[in-house]
Amino acid sequence: MGTISSAFSLMSQGLDADQSALSVVANNVANANTPGYTEETPDWQQNQPININGVSYGDGVTETGATSVRDSVLNERLDQQQQLASASSARLTALNTVQVLFTPDSGSSSSTAGDIGSDLTGFFSSLSSLEANPTDNSLRQNVLSTASTLAGDISNAASSLNSQRLSLDQEAAGVSSQVNSLTSAIAQLNQQIMSTSPDSDAGTLEDQRQQDMSQLSQLVGINKITTENSGLEITTTSGQLLVSNDTSVQMTNGTVNGVTNFFLGGVNITSQLAFGGGELGGYLTARDEDIPSALSSLDQLAYSISTQVNAQNNAGTDLDGVSGTKDAPLNIFNEPTAVSGSAANMSVVMTDPNHIAAAGLNDGTGDSSNAIAMAGLSEQQILNGQTPTDYYSNFVSTLGATVSSVQTENTAQNASVTQLQTQNDALSSVNLDDEASSMTTLERSYQAASQVLTMLNTIMAAALNLGDQTTVS
Repeated sequence: MGTISSAFSLMSQGLDADQSALSVVANNVANANTPGYTEETPDWQQNQPININGVSYGDGVTETGATSVRDSVLNERLDQQQQLASASSARLTALNTVQVLFTPDSGSSSSTAGDIGSDLTGFFSSLSSLEANPTDNSLRQNVLSTASTLAGDISNAASSLNSQRLSLDQEAAGVSSQVNSLTSAIAQLNQQIMSTSPDSDAGTLEDQRQQDMSQLSQLVGINKITTENSGLEITTTSGQLLVSNDTSVQMTNGTVNGVTNFFLGGVNITSQLAFGGGELGGYLTARDEDIPSALSSLDQLAYSISTQVNAQNNAGTDLDGVSGTKDAPLNIFNEPTAVSGSAANMSVVMTDPNHIAAAGLNDGTGDSSNAIAMAGLSEQQILNGQTPTDYYSNFVSTLGATVSSVQTENTAQNASVTQLQTQNDALSSVNLDDEASSMTTLERSYQAASQVLTMLNTIMAAALNLGDQTTVS
């Protein structure tokens, strides 16, 4: 009877184990489309064998819970690639917006800069035309008109760049609140995991923590370190602490030199974040490097054109026989006081075309030697050893090369993200076909245990009925 009783116990344990395992499979199926959910597999533990007369007999298994199928190394690699891809994507979007300002005939409503290259050609061509008839009022008026077009397009380009930089600054400032929300959530999940599952898989809690870290890595570059009791410590890529187990460090904003800066624990980490990756890194790189570089090139162009043309015009004689002086200059463009800001402030200040000094000093109003000299500036290396047209052409080419480089980088990084995500999905996501197979196997196991119980019941009834007129079914 003891042996039959043990068999009943063994089959009962088997039924319980199969039922628990079926619950794990059912949970997988129910969460197949839940974002961030990781497939779980039943944990089986062999029961302590029974020793009878020196012989060990198995006592079946117990289903002790479930373990999520995840690869922490793969998840970390995916997070790292996501932060790189997010950074290059944010930067590429900003660069494309910058590039459209300098794309001739782009047809874009945002191309407010016009075609500065054509403007330069048109302005110097108008001076060349004036050489033939320096007293012609329409030719003089055309010089001022083309000068206004050039100055206006350069000024508009600078204004658009400054607006884009302000927009990026606002986008960047908004990231910190998202970062703080995620780091606080991760700290709370750390606390729950450390208290409830310090030595085992935390299941959906760990899924949620991984999903939050994935979102965080898309915002800012991070490194993570596993601590005791399944906790996590998260830092920026340059080492500033964001999360330490159940504590998060809040990122704060402050304005420095007119732009938003970022602080952790009172330390300004803006420059480190710019190179750290994530969406914020892309915003900061475009805001603090790409756009200032474009503005600097435009400023240099505006400064050189304005100062050189003004100086040459003041070296001649206008239609009234007047030459420019320090107190009464004959400036075509407003005279910049410094290179910085020259593009945004560039404008034509001359209103009377008679003040264009086409003639040389003391050469008479019909002379055109100074007009020839002004037109000749287009062929002189007045901009870092380059002519104005070559300088602007090289600026546009350099900008295009930067955009192309970031585009190539972003394409490769996105491909890497896709590959890693595919690998991770193959390992961790719920496959309904596999779950159907597991469910069938467990159902068969459950049915087999039930059949054994039926057989044991028959054997028990037969044993009880021996020598008894009253049968037991």
